[in-house]
Amino acid sequence: MSRKLITEQSVLDAAKRGEVSISVSDDTIVTAAAKDRAASMGITLGGKSGKKEPSVMPAVPVAVSGKGETIALGSDHGGFQMKQQLKSSLESSGFNVVDVGTYSEESCDYPDFAYAVARLVSLGEASRGIMVDSVGIASAIVANKVRGIRAACCTDEFMARSSREHNNANILTLGGKTLGIETAKGILKIWLETPFGGGRHQKRIEKIADIENRSIS
Repeated sequence: MSRKLITEQSVLDAAKRGEVSISVSDDTIVTAAAKDRAASMGITLGGKSGKKEPSVMPAVPVAVSGKGETIALGSDHGGFQMKQQLKSSLESSGFNVVDVGTYSEESCDYPDFAYAVARLVSLGEASRGIMVDSVGIASAIVANKVRGIRAACCTDEFMARSSREHNNANILTLGGKTLGIETAKGILKIWLETPFGGGRHQKRIEKIADIENRSIS
């Protein structure tokens, strides 16, 4: 007898039907990409299939092909102008944006806002995050101090695609003073649309998590 297979497309189809859970039995095969997509869309794998009740809202709104996904967005003063433009672009594309600041070009400290973005992603209150400072590197350093975060500073579309497909990056950091806005939008588009590849990459992600959980003596 053939075994049931749940793929990333199965998860997307369930989301389109308004379901928030997918039935998984002992003999069901669930691909790594399906697990990643379900996690990003707030869909539970296990138990009985079920449709979303109008009175019950998941912590992260269900996304269909990215739309409706909750994104945490932040910047310091060096990335403020780019953040504002990316925010408008994201909202126009149907994303639910949680803007954690900053809200002006007045000088401020990037660790405060990078942490705020990382915290929302770590807690599951946002599925992914975007942080903009002058260069992007500093915010990636901060965000990667938070458990469960894999932040990538990307300067081109190849890096964006690789960070998602190979590293399952859940935070993208950008440089407001090193990138033009159209380049930044192109990087962001690729980063949002590229799924985690799973397979051989999954064991490497698990090793990252193992290192994160080790105590140094």
